[in-house]
Amino acid sequence: MNRALISLGSNLGDSKATLKNALALLEQTPGIKVDKISSFYRTPPVGGVLQDDFINACALLSVTLNAHDLMQTLLNIEKEFKRERIIRWGPRTLDLDLIDFNGERSDDPFITLPHPRAYQRAFVLIPANEIAPDLLLGGKYSVQHYLKKLSENDIKGITKLSYAQ
Repeated sequence: MNRALISLGSNLGDSKATLKNALALLEQTPGIKVDKISSFYRTPPVGGVLQDDFINACALLSVTLNAHDLMQTLLNIEKEFKRERIIRWGPRTLDLDLIDFNGERSDDPFITLPHPRAYQRAFVLIPANEIAPDLLLGGKYSVQHYLKKLSENDIKGITKLSYAQ
């Protein structure tokens, strides 16, 4: 069984419902078991594009799929939620990122592992720390380690919501 950490985000439409529905769809996918889900967090956008705040979360999965097949599944689910890639770091109905897969490292053009910017992003590290603080990203350092490296400014504006809100 493979272990994967994914992040989820949305800032278009009913973002909370979108994340819940995406998690339900993942759970219904053969070869995927959702083991843990973080709380939802309201987070400011990153990247300089003027847009609404995001709702973000992380989930820990047990999967029989390989990393490529899991990534393709995540992209297919994004399509089901009408994800469009128009503006880099722009608004989106659903964003599903594969953050870590068994601690593996990959520079494959289709999938970079661990996610290349996860260790810099509070909107990934805060929910990931809630469900997997000791998970080694890329087999190197723990989620908790990277979270401690963030500045107060990186964390500013992030608000914890309950999963049910």
